Amino acid sequence: MQSFLENHPRLRHSLGRALWYLLTFVVAIAVNFFLPRLGDASPIDTLIARAGESLDMQVAREQEEAYLKEFGLVEVDDRGKIVRAADGTPVRTSLPAQFVRYLSLSLQGDLGTSILQYPKSVNEIIRSALPWTIALQLPAIVLGWLCGNLLGALAAYRRGFFDKGLYPVALLLSAIPAFCVGIALVFVFSIELEWFPAVGGYDDSREVAFSWDFLTSAAHYYVLPFLSIFGITLGSQAIGMRSMCIYELGTDYIKYSKLLGIKEGRILVYMFRNAMLPQLTGLALALGAMVGGALITEMIFSYPGLGMTILTAIQGNDYPLITGTTLLITITVLLANFTVDLLIGFLDPRVLAGQRQKR
Repeated sequence: MQSFLENHPRLRHSLGRALWYLLTFVVAIAVNFFLPRLGDASPIDTLIARAGESLDMQVAREQEEAYLKEFGLVEVDDRGKIVRAADGTPVRTSLPAQFVRYLSLSLQGDLGTSILQYPKSVNEIIRSALPWTIALQLPAIVLGWLCGNLLGALAAYRRGFFDKGLYPVALLLSAIPAFCVGIALVFVFSIELEWFPAVGGYDDSREVAFSWDFLTSAAHYYVLPFLSIFGITLGSQAIGMRSMCIYELGTDYIKYSKLLGIKEGRILVYMFRNAMLPQLTGLALALGAMVGGALITEMIFSYPGLGMTILTAIQGNDYPLITGTTLLITITVLLANFTVDLLIGFLDPRVLAGQRQKR
């Protein structure tokens, strides 16, 4: 087996990275579960308070025990009844036991029931919020990445007036905080010009459905959040690509290629490919973290994405929703990084060469 892997460095590289990412996932899922539960606040109290003050003590106690049983916070016997201590109080489930139960349900695709939005399931909440986040971030990130890298490469290659005009604009876009961009867009296009609505994802009078009426409303509300993410992404990618291309143009292999008389177009292809490797890593990180939502953008525009869902869950100590959303983010970020690690291993021969030298 060892000799087989030595003769297949790409497979050896892939398996090695997969083991590291698997270990990282195990640690991350444990942190995601235990960290929100370290506080003293009990979200069950929120449910009891929401049930109303009219409940008498006995009914309130029964209701609380029903919630504790449903969320797996108390021990139950084989008959499904709550295990009680000598004084009659329910025996609380230990955190390790809750973690085992959580893993068992998660492997079955059940992320539990939200506490703050009871009786909605976490799966249902994520399914309703995730499309908004993906529809907002995916086009903005991909288009910003493509346009930014193209403009950055052209600025490094053409220089002159093109570079002097692009570089300050890109530097400004990448340096401005996200909340400033969002507030500026709202002030100019919503308050002053009144071209676009300031907050929301669609007109509240429209019914959420796959219809032309709803899609046109959502598109109208979509413009400003999209521009805020697109502008920042374009600026940061243009700055990074410009710097990488300038570095590549000054390397020895570019100078040597020019001395050999290799066509300039061919040289630019090599330069662009090498300069793109760090940019691919940045794209993977952005796409992996995408499902977490653009929190600042969603807060400014009150956009109904997953970022606002996570913020609300954290503020209300909604353990199942916090754990379910962070699990989704963990999986996507690790998958994105693992994919880029594999791509870089295939595209950059220096990675495999370094592994051969270690043997």
